Amino acid sequence: MPRPFVAYLRVYEPLSAFPDASRDRLRHLAEQSPVDRADVGVHEQMMWLKSQENDLAGLPGERADGSPLPVRDLMAVRDEAGELLVCPLDLRARAAAAVVGFLSTASDPLRRATLGGAEERLRAKAGTVLGELPGGAVHVVSTTWTVPLPWFVLVDQEERVVEGEDDTLTVYWLVPMRTARQRVQRAYELAEATFGESGPTKVLQDTSRWLAHFHESSLVELDYGGLVQLLGEDGVDEDTSAEDVNAILDAIEQPDPAEVAERFERLRDFWGDLAVRERMQ
Repeated sequence: MPRPFVAYLRVYEPLSAFPDASRDRLRHLAEQSPVDRADVGVHEQMMWLKSQENDLAGLPGERADGSPLPVRDLMAVRDEAGELLVCPLDLRARAAAAVVGFLSTASDPLRRATLGGAEERLRAKAGTVLGELPGGAVHVVSTTWTVPLPWFVLVDQEERVVEGEDDTLTVYWLVPMRTARQRVQRAYELAEATFGESGPTKVLQDTSRWLAHFHESSLVELDYGGLVQLLGEDGVDEDTSAEDVNAILDAIEQPDPAEVAERFERLRDFWGDLAVRERMQ
């Protein structure tokens, strides 16, 4: 089964960031049954489909009566000191956020055809779930078919990790939270002065606010997820997106408009191929 064409930003927090009562369970899951990076897209897709078997208003990560299940789906990494950090997939809350987005943007005929008589019940449930979200933020945000260019300010090209091959090929970056916050703040200030409050500036502001919810000793991950299937090994080898985005920031500071234009052109050409594929689906 092809992996969903989804890319991710994730935050892995130390166990000390979680309530005392949940730490032993989180440690056990992280050590015994973490979700693998190459499998996470399909895992999340199957969890959503399973939640819809009996109830259109059901969400993944909850019991038949709608109450939340204990955390059981998470990813795990270790930092340079060997400390275990975990990223709960927060499937129930992320599904609720997706429902709110769908209900606010879809046309009336599409909502009726998709949800039937469950629309209002699902709307109410999604609002309740998001209102009860621990910490005020999910540990994972995702996007389909592309990577928002502002996300690349969080990473350097040299920090990229490429693992596996074919069906298990993965491309990702892991950076310390402090570094990620510093980088996004610098990018935000430059973008605000150059582009104003819209476009990339808004994405950077939202990203900065999201990162502020988590423990300062966390790790931040940018993961291409299933997009590597569209890029292929040749595309991965040719990809210099992180280098190009950070070169744009440097060129804005200098300033060097010609360099900015050249780098934007490279990014447009590279990611434009994926945009064409999406439109053809």
